[in-house]
Amino acid sequence: MSIDEILKNGTDKMEKCIHQLKKDLATIRTGRANPLILDKVTVDYYGAITPLRQLSQVTVQDGTTLVIAPFDKSILKEVEKAIIKAELGITPNSDGLVIRLAFPPLTEERRKALTKDVKSMGENSKIAIRNVRRDMADDLKKAEKADNMPEDAVKDGQDKIQKLTDKYIKIVDDTVAEKDKEVMTV
Repeated sequence: MSIDEILKNGTDKMEKCIHQLKKDLATIRTGRANPLILDKVTVDYYGAITPLRQLSQVTVQDGTTLVIAPFDKSILKEVEKAIIKAELGITPNSDGLVIRLAFPPLTEERRKALTKDVKSMGENSKIAIRNVRRDMADDLKKAEKADNMPEDAVKDGQDKIQKLTDKYIKIVDDTVAEKDKEVMTV
């Protein structure tokens, strides 16, 4: 395995870490209504566990309310139960046709708790990126032994791996800071 292949594989894995972080951060509730918060809600639809967003149309109304209109009106009660079970911190209101989720403004205490969650998710992503760096370094050592690489090439490969890691750690820090700012904005 060459240094370029090791770097390419590592870059792909680090990109996946960033993608997962962004996906996880999207589920954190800020003061505004965001349909992505429903990504972790699943409904028992005639025996099959199905994501809520596949069973209904979700729209944002007036910035602080989500309106969920199931395509099949007979599963309205199931959808309501699934939302309650998901513990989003929001009580669903049903009028028989649609379900409304009103997002109340967050308290200062709740905002601080959410920023801790955001930082924890960021730290987990950094750990995942560092694990990728460790795997890349191990691959480089194996390649060095197998291909009898010159010492300069190995040192250069290690430097490239560290620069790549630093780049992705900075992306995590920037993403977390952006989400922190969004959570703390009233």
